Amino acid sequence: MAVMDKPHGLVNGNATHKSPPSFEHRMYSPHSIAAVVAELEGQGVDPIQVLEGTGLAAPQLNRHTTRVSYRQLDQVIRNALRLSGDPALALRAGQRMHITAYGMYGYALLSSATHAEARDFAIRYMRVIGPFCECTLSLDEDTICISFEPTHWPNPTDNVHRFAVEFALAAHLTATRDRIGSHFAFSRILLDYPPPPHAELYEKIFECPILFRQPGCRYEHRQDDRAIELADPRTHAMAREMCEQLLDEINRTGGIAADIRRILIEQPGRYPSIEAIAEKLEMYPRALRRKLEAEGTSYRDLLAEVRMRLAIEYLRKTQMTNEEIAGRLGYSDAANFRHAFIRWTGKSPSDFRSATRAP
Repeated sequence: MAVMDKPHGLVNGNATHKSPPSFEHRMYSPHSIAAVVAELEGQGVDPIQVLEGTGLAAPQLNRHTTRVSYRQLDQVIRNALRLSGDPALALRAGQRMHITAYGMYGYALLSSATHAEARDFAIRYMRVIGPFCECTLSLDEDTICISFEPTHWPNPTDNVHRFAVEFALAAHLTATRDRIGSHFAFSRILLDYPPPPHAELYEKIFECPILFRQPGCRYEHRQDDRAIELADPRTHAMAREMCEQLLDEINRTGGIAADIRRILIEQPGRYPSIEAIAEKLEMYPRALRRKLEAEGTSYRDLLAEVRMRLAIEYLRKTQMTNEEIAGRLGYSDAANFRHAFIRWTGKSPSDFRSATRAP
């Protein structure tokens, strides 16, 4: 089986990203934050320190009414990286994510009729749990391939990107073992960043081959479509209905920033002005600017974010030159693109490409 099939996220060199969910809106259960806080507390770190800058207090993490945003999750991750000397922190925190931690989403998985139904449900409704990574599923004969990428942290040379990937991998393994049994294992893992200093821990935890510096992240395992012991059609239908309501709410509350991201992603290299976008959204430009300011962003920030995401995709997954990428992103020349990319990532495009590709 080939290491990678089509470059994930690209079709004929064009990006096929979904717009990421809102960074600011508080829509998600705090279960992931609670896992990170609990792991660090077990290492002697005060939860107050872990939650610094989030506006959250530790007791709120146990309330079913608490809702958090990706901005708060981002702050917790950055605090955790600063406070902990444990290189396996994200892996250990992810191992705390048992399937029942996901509420109705978890119960829907447990009550699915077959493993195939559970996999399809997991991918379709994943956004309701505020995942660290967005996933897509494909089949290669008798092998299941789950491709994934961090939701809000696209730069594979960034420690927050690696934290998100490690947490997601460990969480997916834990939840799947809860559903299938302790015998379940990945058959192979492909990662888009260089081997970290603690790379040996990956093989100890996942017990399978690990390939680094790949064009994207994914894990593979053998297909298993047997019936599930805990299958219950009534419980599954109820849980699915609740997840459908949550997904609809999340899709409707993404804010005006999400609408603009979608417009920009659909028109790479032909980015409209804020005036043109305001007209498309049937708003006055001044009103649009005020709405974006209320959401903690601006048109300039959103354009830079979309350009950065696309640039990272092109550098990792195509052979396009810097000049070609500059043109695709709407820059007048490669020098302007290079300056912007260094500002975003701290690396030149050439250095970034070298750091994220297999030698």
